[in-house]
Amino acid sequence: MKTKTFFSIKILALFSFIFLLNSCTDLDEVLLDEQPSSAVSDPAGSLAAAYDRLGDGTFTDHGAVFAMQEYTTDEAILPTRGSDWGDGGKWRDMHEFTWSSTNAIIVSNWDLLNNGITRSLTAVKSAQENTFPEKTLFLAESKALLAYYTYTTLDLFGQAPYRDPLNVNAPLQILKADTQIDQLIKDVEALIPDLADIGTQRTYHGRFTKQAAYAFLANMYLNRAVFKDRYNASSNFNFNEPAITGGGTDMDRVIYYTSLLIESGKFSLESDFFKNFARDNNNGKELIFAISQKIDYIRNGSNSFAYVCMERNQRTSAANRGTNAACTTPEFYATWDGNHDDPRFEQHYQYADGTWFMNDGTDVSVPATDIVPKSSPSLPWFHFNRGIQAGLQYGPILLPSGSLEMVGGRIKVSPLFMEKSTTTRMNFTPSLTFADPSKSVFAQNEINQGARVFKYEFDPEGGNGNSNVDIPLFRLGGIYAMRAEAYFRKGSVGLAMDDLNKLRTSRKRESLFGNAPGKALTSLDAAQLYKELGFELYWELQRRPQSIRFGKFDLPGTAKPATQPFRRTFPIPQTVIDQKVIQQNQGYN
Repeated sequence: MKTKTFFSIKILALFSFIFLLNSCTDLDEVLLDEQPSSAVSDPAGSLAAAYDRLGDGTFTDHGAVFAMQEYTTDEAILPTRGSDWGDGGKWRDMHEFTWSSTNAIIVSNWDLLNNGITRSLTAVKSAQENTFPEKTLFLAESKALLAYYTYTTLDLFGQAPYRDPLNVNAPLQILKADTQIDQLIKDVEALIPDLADIGTQRTYHGRFTKQAAYAFLANMYLNRAVFKDRYNASSNFNFNEPAITGGGTDMDRVIYYTSLLIESGKFSLESDFFKNFARDNNNGKELIFAISQKIDYIRNGSNSFAYVCMERNQRTSAANRGTNAACTTPEFYATWDGNHDDPRFEQHYQYADGTWFMNDGTDVSVPATDIVPKSSPSLPWFHFNRGIQAGLQYGPILLPSGSLEMVGGRIKVSPLFMEKSTTTRMNFTPSLTFADPSKSVFAQNEINQGARVFKYEFDPEGGNGNSNVDIPLFRLGGIYAMRAEAYFRKGSVGLAMDDLNKLRTSRKRESLFGNAPGKALTSLDAAQLYKELGFELYWELQRRPQSIRFGKFDLPGTAKPATQPFRRTFPIPQTVIDQKVIQQNQGYN
């Protein structure tokens, strides 16, 4: 679909590149400093720049929004590993809940999101002040992106800046999550008539369509109760408050918007769950709103979500390696007990000649017939298994000559050892054993620990950091999960279980296991529902909001103490507080 749209990611990126060369809207210029830029009058370029902020790190890099939404939960942790990943403690802060207003991750994410707000306001202004055939559509998309960046900022920080882009003398406003959530919902609902149906007006999943708006609205309604009562000490949120519009309750509106998507016929569940996160997912059947990525000459897509878990001696080719950073926690790994045959847990790779990579010590070699795209000279492509990887690891070894070790014209598979602890076997233990249980610090000979998440396919085409994998923001599997939670919160347990079983049984295991579907649930309670959300959506930037809704965020865990409700929002960066136009969030000095 991408190649057929005039507003493809390539053209988006081109406009964005031109925009960034000629405008003064960059990370140093956010709303607290000045009004949205008026330097660019081209509506397409302004809108492209607003879209570009989604993919230029913000929602595609493990150190950006991901770090705040995942490293603060049971799904992900980035410990200090010997001589690596100390970085002033910024990664440990996320999981140990020791962050302050000067933490580099918090500061950079505030800047990224506020730059997204600024770019969106500039796009609104540009579309409003020009006359062109797509004016109504571009204006609606600009406003939708503005709402998305604002919502994410309110979710993480509880406050967000706003300035009327059409009034040069407009005062700066500081929006608050508890009051602004209702206005955001009304604003996005008002945009629906002007947004395109996906696939019309040359749109696809990389643009904000009516369907993206439905998904966004369902998400906002699902979290509205938390926004309005963030610091509720008992986590007893009122999820069935009367809805703003349309009648019924918040959960009724979640069900309404998710049902529009499920029943639209425009999307369908992938039987191969990992297709949603594969190098060729740009034609994925589940993607509703995603960040389109491409390795090209303008801005290469990010490989961060795949790269961050792989060990440095795990190589998809002679030119690639992992970085041995993040892993999941024992608590999250344990949620899969009794469910390792779920198709979403793990998937073995099969080569064209029928060879399976088992990763269990039985492998001798795999074919060298798969070639890294566009590599020169041609490089053999080794495929690691997908999903959650634990235990001893196997794969190719890089020879001193700079090529992978071969045997009989095939890629040799060997036991792997840690690159920076060469006598330590690469054994991804589900357990994490820290010398001080309160500090996520490993000695050099302990850096193997932690089950790894290989959910996103490692794309070897453009080096370690680049990728063609589109990053889902809303996809159909998540829509079913949202509707199931809404049904459950309304007391319709049977309907909730129906949706969860649709997710379970629609996914199929690889042919090595007879294409067996996942097993259906026979009962459902809140604890199991929380697990099911993790099974479907792990590592998709959803866990922190889930854990707050279910009252799990404040609880102790691996390298995390019990914490106070004020930690449900992050502090406003100190550099912003010093400007004396915004007050610090409660609980932070």
